[in-house]
Amino acid sequence: VEDVIERYNKVGKTVAGIVVEPIQSEGGDNHASPQFFQRLQQIAKRTGTALLIDEVQTGGGPTGKMWCHEHFNLPEAPDIVTFSKKMLTGGFYSKKEFRPTQGYRIYNTWMGDPSKVVMLQEVIRVIERDNLLHMATQSGDVLVKGLRTLDHKFPQHINSVRGRGTFVAFDAVEPAKRDAIIGRLKLQGIHAGGCGDRSVRLRPSLIFQPHHAHIFIDKLETVLNAL
Repeated sequence: VEDVIERYNKVGKTVAGIVVEPIQSEGGDNHASPQFFQRLQQIAKRTGTALLIDEVQTGGGPTGKMWCHEHFNLPEAPDIVTFSKKMLTGGFYSKKEFRPTQGYRIYNTWMGDPSKVVMLQEVIRVIERDNLLHMATQSGDVLVKGLRTLDHKFPQHINSVRGRGTFVAFDAVEPAKRDAIIGRLKLQGIHAGGCGDRSVRLRPSLIFQPHHAHIFIDKLETVLNAL
């Protein structure tokens, strides 16, 4: 990353910012270590490049923290964070020095929907009242533990279990088998998604509880037994 920034800066094409997902979602739920993100922030500081962390998919609690980048023990906040989905409206927040001085410089989509903001206030209240971030951590632990058991039992079908909270994925051994798993899960009443070349990803709601995780594991075992 640093080499690329320096190469462009040297030819007068100044790199304005680094945009990165805490978990690369559409590409296959790919993870990086906290140390990677810490070093990325150091590079951004050293090169005068803004660090934007895209929390559109990971923000709002599914990883067990309100923001996935909280897992990385960064010495300071990212320069800009984008959000949507579980936050009910599309938006971003930033450090003061990145805020435009002109009123309405950022308009349209980024203005947000006032009614959604009112709804979001209630969502946040319920998250705190029902301790749903802790619930996501507990449920995610059940999912990952159960998936790793199935990984050992069915290595001919699945591998590479990974996740934070309920933001969980695993790989099938080939794309066709991934598609078959997703299709057969639907027949069991469970909707799962695909991402990357051969990954199955789970995106349950914040009210997903450990007993729901056990139901999923049982249904997935039924599917894998039948493949």
